[in-house]
Amino acid sequence: MSDLSHRFSRLFRTDAISPPKNVEALDLPNVPLYLEIGAGKGKHALLFAKQNPDKHLIAIERTSEKFEAFDKLAKAENLTNLSAIHADAIAYTAHHIAPNSLDGAFILYPNPEPANKNQRWLNMPFFEFLVSRLKPGATITLASNLGEYIDEAQQLLDEVWLLPYERFEIDAESARTHFEIKYLARGEKCQELIILKPNYYQTRFDQIDDPKE
Repeated sequence: MSDLSHRFSRLFRTDAISPPKNVEALDLPNVPLYLEIGAGKGKHALLFAKQNPDKHLIAIERTSEKFEAFDKLAKAENLTNLSAIHADAIAYTAHHIAPNSLDGAFILYPNPEPANKNQRWLNMPFFEFLVSRLKPGATITLASNLGEYIDEAQQLLDEVWLLPYERFEIDAESARTHFEIKYLARGEKCQELIILKPNYYQTRFDQIDDPKE
């Protein structure tokens, strides 16, 4: 692929990101590793962990109120393949997720940031860094009830990131998150992009074991 710097000049700087407070790196078993950004109250995280006992999910939520509800449920379920993390997802990923380590990532119904579209995930320099954490062949699942959000993400995948993807309408009976249940109950059209990291794909972080150095 052509140099990303020609299409997305802003480079994510881990040295500008402080490590998350009171959060240590996890000592994880050698199993497929997944990351959820913005886990909310943990509905998807708990469902994923129960359905995939041979996989480990790191589910991150920044908001204290939502995390407390998530953490309470996670502790009650006592799922050894789920790590509930109270932190900023960008800071945690920058300091605690190794290159080429993730088998998949989930960004389900993120804040659409209507007042500042540069804060949308595919508009941020962090997205390149996130892709560098994926193994070749791994995917990012991005879901939203806003067609404009998915349209913009698709355009960025085509024109900036040059990543292959599939676009799907989410089944009306799906119930992965509380937001998904609410939106579908209202009759809204929910969609997702399944974004693939091909074997040939390169980022500007591929040759850097520790971007902080």
